[in-house]
Amino acid sequence: MTYERLAYVYDFLMTDVPYSNWFDYLIKEKKRYSIEGNRLLDLACGTGELSVLLSEAGFDVTGVDISDDMLMVAREKAESKGLKIQLFQQDMTLLEGLGTFDLISIFCDSLNYLHTPDDVKKTFNHVFSHLSDDGLFLFDIHSPYKIEQFTKESYSLADEEVSYIWTSFPGEYPLSVEHELTFFVFDEESGKYDRFDEIHKQRTYSINQYTNWLTEAGFSIKSVTADFKENAPAESSERIFFTCQKYKA
Repeated sequence: MTYERLAYVYDFLMTDVPYSNWFDYLIKEKKRYSIEGNRLLDLACGTGELSVLLSEAGFDVTGVDISDDMLMVAREKAESKGLKIQLFQQDMTLLEGLGTFDLISIFCDSLNYLHTPDDVKKTFNHVFSHLSDDGLFLFDIHSPYKIEQFTKESYSLADEEVSYIWTSFPGEYPLSVEHELTFFVFDEESGKYDRFDEIHKQRTYSINQYTNWLTEAGFSIKSVTADFKENAPAESSERIFFTCQKYKA
């Protein structure tokens, strides 16, 4: 999955995504745990919407994404606002050489795109090694409930610039889903719509499983909450948030 075509319609697709909610969550947790530094690593930064918000708020932001095309869009956004955001193309399961950070985030259920338990564990280990002592690791994932709901839903949108059909169905593993997306993007030069197709696979695990992997990596788990609130997850919660800390050895 390279996101080559998707990168240029991604922001249209994510128009209603509440990036400010992730921003508020990060600011709240930073204050709660008295994190003084502002060096932040935004993993799976995509087209940089959240990276830009954080940079504007005074964070020293480094963004990492697996897609060069996503990073190109992010770079254009940062430059248009006069922001200095370092951007690197890397796979989060192979993260290396970026130094250490006071905060590391993986938001917008990006961790669910990892295909295997080993990928998740490797990512946690790499995050741990890139985190400063007492630094925070913040991420969210789709709950098992949300993954199961996805398999019962389909979406479509007709717009003059971009239209799409989004169909989801059960994946090959338990608690996994495959999203089949068909886009029709208007080309001004030809006056016609170009079609392209994407397949996206997501997979989640139980809260206990994530907790075990985080503990094995060396993290102290400070809180597990749901749906941008401070409440503990319920059976019907859709998005689970983890706040983890790295203590000095």
